Amino acid sequence: MPDRIEQAKRALRADLRERRQNRSESARADAALGVQAQLDALIERLGATSLSCFLSTTTEPGTHEFVEAAVARGLRVLLPISRDDGLLDWVVATPGGAIAEGLFGLPEPVGEVLGPIAVNDVDLLVIPAAAVDHGGMRLGWGRGYFDKTIGSMERCPPVYAVVFDSEYVDDVPRDVHDQPVSGIVTPTQTITFASANR
Repeated sequence: MPDRIEQAKRALRADLRERRQNRSESARADAALGVQAQLDALIERLGATSLSCFLSTTTEPGTHEFVEAAVARGLRVLLPISRDDGLLDWVVATPGGAIAEGLFGLPEPVGEVLGPIAVNDVDLLVIPAAAVDHGGMRLGWGRGYFDKTIGSMERCPPVYAVVFDSEYVDDVPRDVHDQPVSGIVTPTQTITFASANR
């Protein structure tokens, strides 16, 4: 049974990855602006003063501009660093902060490293996803970092996954360790799920 689920996840991820790689530069730039506007509105609505956010790769909905603007406005933004043991360390984002290639070739911040529990103090988690279904189940990229983080938090704040509009789908394959999200942010909309209990 788990093999069937894993095969379905792999196939869906491959399809989504290919679609992302086929987006034009202008479509990606427009998406980044849309994501920034949606995240700014979400922060305002939630009254968040501290949050975690990921640094997007070139094919993901862009978050770099959002992070820069949030830091400039005085918000405390924690950026993740992948560890070999499957946990995430955190760095506080700074204006014009340096970025290096981290584990798995992902963009990660350079700075003073805080341990995994640093994220327990944030008001909002903004995380990556390959897709999210209408019930709020998130399909990640298969390494489990964010599922582990969400699942281990004593008091988990709202968790919003950033995806392209076409990645909000009817259903995603799920396993027992997969964690749902409170909502999604796309370049054109923010959706909070009725079932969100975070």
